[in-house]
Amino acid sequence: MKIIKFVISYFKELDINKTIFIAGIAAGAFLIAFLFWWLGGSTIIGIKNEDQRPRASLTGLICDNYNKRAIAVMMASDPIARPLSGIGQADIIVEMPVTPNGITRMMAIFQCEEPVEIGSIRSAREDFLSLVAGFGALYAHWGGEREALNKLNNGILDNIDAMKYEGTVFYRKNSVPRPHNGFTTIELLEDKAEDLGYDLNDIFAGYLRTEEKPERNLNNMITEISVGYEKPYDVEWTYDNALGVYKRIRGDEAEIDRNTGEQVKANVIVMMRTTSKVLSIDYISVDTVGEGEAEFYQNGIRVSGTWKNGVNGLKFYDSNNQEMKFVSGKMWIEIVTK
Repeated sequence: MKIIKFVISYFKELDINKTIFIAGIAAGAFLIAFLFWWLGGSTIIGIKNEDQRPRASLTGLICDNYNKRAIAVMMASDPIARPLSGIGQADIIVEMPVTPNGITRMMAIFQCEEPVEIGSIRSAREDFLSLVAGFGALYAHWGGEREALNKLNNGILDNIDAMKYEGTVFYRKNSVPRPHNGFTTIELLEDKAEDLGYDLNDIFAGYLRTEEKPERNLNNMITEISVGYEKPYDVEWTYDNALGVYKRIRGDEAEIDRNTGEQVKANVIVMMRTTSKVLSIDYISVDTVGEGEAEFYQNGIRVSGTWKNGVNGLKFYDSNNQEMKFVSGKMWIEIVTK
């Protein structure tokens, strides 16, 4: 009988000790989790803090090439050159009219992605030079107008000219009519830049970034953007709310990247408004240095502000003259002239 009482008492005590032991473990785990949270620990009970890996200066996105110097490539806008190769893989694209009859030209700036092919490649234009400098980019082009070439040949920018390196860095494709059949790759450009002694480290400070989404209202909600270029260079952007991106339409057709077969998309559209003057039958001069009005489109919302381009590069400001904050991702800068 005494043995039975002892066994019962033992197991009761064991249950109590077990309960105390389990409670102690739980309390200790909670205390450790609290200390991690209080001291800024990286992981707490399955909740992960923001990824602290370095981000690319052009997009604000995490990518393997975040520390590579950007490469700006002049690209055609002519209908016969479409679809372009690599246009949807660029991080920032600057587009503007370059002739009195409305022909536009694009400068695609690459950092994160390395397209298998880039083209068609066209000539340098003087109005783009200050923009290249502001992004701290290498400049790749196929010849250029006289004033631009004079400045480039005098070393104003680190540049790689296809007129000097056709057949090595740049190549032509017989399947595309001249002069729209010039192409290259990031690898070929970087190899030549290294040969020329150019620095291949990123030197662009980047733009301010935000993850906040402003409230939408009837005054700022814009889902269709029409860029005032003449046909067949006319451009429209349509906002896809589900994806949070703008899809590009040119000449009433979806703009497709030949490399990927996908429609060109962007997270941010900047509309820069400026002035221009006619220089000749083939050229206009666009005022890309100075300042002017601008509109910024992101998250399906339009914000008005200004642009300034000078010694500190191309900067954007909101209506309160505060530097504009952009969502991370690809950006298209559409320059519209009066």
